[in-house]
Amino acid sequence: MEKIIEIDPHAAVGLYGKNNRNIDLLRNLFPTLKLTARGNELKVAGTDEEVATFESRFELLVAYYEHFEKLTETDILNITANEDEHFFLLDKERMGGSDVILHGREGKVIKALTPNQKRLVESLEHNDMVFAIGPAGTGKTYTSVALAVRALKNKQIKRIILTRPAVEAGENLGFLPGDLRDKLDPYLQPLYDALRDMMPMSKLLAYLEDKTIEIAPLAFMRGRTLDNAYVILDEAQNATESQLKMFLTRMGKNAKFFITGDITQVDLPRNQHSGLLQAGRILQGIKGIEFIYLDNSDVVRHHLVTKIIQRYENWDKERQTPPATPSTTTP
Repeated sequence: MEKIIEIDPHAAVGLYGKNNRNIDLLRNLFPTLKLTARGNELKVAGTDEEVATFESRFELLVAYYEHFEKLTETDILNITANEDEHFFLLDKERMGGSDVILHGREGKVIKALTPNQKRLVESLEHNDMVFAIGPAGTGKTYTSVALAVRALKNKQIKRIILTRPAVEAGENLGFLPGDLRDKLDPYLQPLYDALRDMMPMSKLLAYLEDKTIEIAPLAFMRGRTLDNAYVILDEAQNATESQLKMFLTRMGKNAKFFITGDITQVDLPRNQHSGLLQAGRILQGIKGIEFIYLDNSDVVRHHLVTKIIQRYENWDKERQTPPATPSTTTP
């Protein structure tokens, strides 16, 4: 009997291993079978019973890899030797708790760490548009990207679109060399950084190449209808009122929109107003849209970041407090 097993092209490299190391191990574990791996096809030849056994084991390997984004020699030995088909799907406590969003590169556990991050996760299950507003370091972008990758892995959506305004953070960078992508990539780097934690580099590059994952500046969203997609607008405080209205009206069928921003770090010119501030006033109370506000207690960076944010907030309050007027005494 000869059987051809189709493999997701984005998962082939991880399943086969470096220099087809995993396939060589499977050949040793199933010596009576002939295994031939070409592209996204794995050809298996042997008796009916042997091929059926291998196929059921290989399905488990695929499920394990898709769940944990890793497949080591030990994993292969355990899965092929164990008769319990669900032994590797550990209960939530052993996988890191009920707050786990997904397992990233090399099985890294990515989870909601604070009460407000947990609210973000829960909110997106019940709403199609969520605004996450809070200071730097509160995990807004990272959590939203993790939720997007999970939705893609679970085949709930067909693509991820990540966007942010190309606004300089208080600096005049002047002329940048290179083509359009070279000029824009520095603005989009935080989104790339988050994605690198979520999936193997080979899969990420493949997704970027075929536009399953698209990273683009906000201006590129004009005129589009975004269907079957998880769409993240990062640094939304730097979108003008007209830009944010344009973006929000791109929403198509089976789409989730996640908008993040920090209203204390607006980098727009003085004659332009933040669309995020306007949206918070206009869109409150619409069913299917939720605003979640994070604060210093949600900061997950270095412990000094929380103290720095608090000091700046105190400084701003002191500057905005009018000086006390001296009391006058009537003779």
